[in-house]
Amino acid sequence: MKIVITGVTRGLGRALAEWYIAHGHTVIGCGRSAAVVELRFTHPLPHDFAAVDVAQDNRVALWAEKVLAAHGAPDLLINNAALMNNPAPLWKIPAREFDQLIDVNVKGVANVIRHFVPAMVARGSGVIVNLSSGWGRSAAADFAPYCASKYAIEGLSKALAQGLPAGMAVVPLNPGVIDTDMLRQSWSDGASSHPKPDKWAETAAPFILSLGPKDNGRSVSVPGVEG
Repeated sequence: MKIVITGVTRGLGRALAEWYIAHGHTVIGCGRSAAVVELRFTHPLPHDFAAVDVAQDNRVALWAEKVLAAHGAPDLLINNAALMNNPAPLWKIPAREFDQLIDVNVKGVANVIRHFVPAMVARGSGVIVNLSSGWGRSAAADFAPYCASKYAIEGLSKALAQGLPAGMAVVPLNPGVIDTDMLRQSWSDGASSHPKPDKWAETAAPFILSLGPKDNGRSVSVPGVEG
C-alpha cells in the first residue's frame, strides 16, 4: 500500500511511518524539520521524504506533482501535520500565533487534499484520514485556537465526504491522548502517564488500515486509547 503522511518527522506521524514501513508498506512523507534528511537515509527508495511546509500551497503543489509522477495516487492519505498553541485565554494569544496554527492545521489539510485527492478521485479509490482530536469534539479554555482548528477538521471532513465517489472515504480521526511534544506543550505535568507514539502506533496503524468506504464521513477514534 502507498501511504502519504504529513508531519512525518516526529510524534504520531513518525510513529505511523515507522510502523507502516516495518510492515511492508511504502511511505511518502513530508515535514518541516531536519529529520527529513535522517528519514531519507534510514528509509531509502521506494520510500520518499521531502521538506515541505503544508501551509504553503505552492510548495504542496510541487511536492504532490513529484509524488504523483513517481508513485501514482496514494491508497491512504493521512493529514497529520499540526501545531498546538501555547496555553492562554484566547484574548491573550497573539494574532501571529493564531494565524500560524490555522495555516497549518486547517489550510494545510485543505492544501494537501487539493493536490492529492483529484488523482484518488480519478482512480475511484482511496482513504483520507484527517487527524482530529478530542478537542475537536469538546473544548478547553486555554486552547481555543487548537479547538477551533480541530472542529474545522471535523466539519471539513464531513463536507468532503458528501462529494467523494462511492469507493472512497474521508474520516476525521481522534487519535486519543498520547505522550507527544504537543501534549507536553499543553499538559506537561500529565503527559508522561500516557502511551508513547510508538506504542500507540501498534494499535492506531492497523486500525487506520481497516478504515474504508463504510466509514466515509464518520467521526472515529482509535480504540482503547484514552481521550
